[in-house]
Amino acid sequence: MLKNNNLKKADIINSICSYTGYSKNFSKKLINDLLEIIIANIKQDNFNIKNFGLFKLLIKTKRIGRNPKTKEEFLISSRKSISFTPSKKLSENINKLK
Repeated sequence: MLKNNNLKKADIINSICSYTGYSKNFSKKLINDLLEIIIANIKQDNFNIKNFGLFKLLIKTKRIGRNPKTKEEFLISSRKSISFTPSKKLSENINKLK
């Protein structure tokens, strides 16, 4: 269990090592391959992992932003972003935790 909210790839690798007994190199390759698969599928279209959730690619257009302190306007460039919606089953399991 982490003491703060920052989860690093190394933390996931160490967790896989301790739970499964796999080597660190194998666990690292496993996580890197999983991330590559998710990224490649998100680039093509929405990516749904059953009983986990939906990753969706959002394309944000350029717009005018404003500094709330100085009221100075500036241009926010267009960019791509990722949205994650958890599955109903994942949400139910999270809500059962206390």
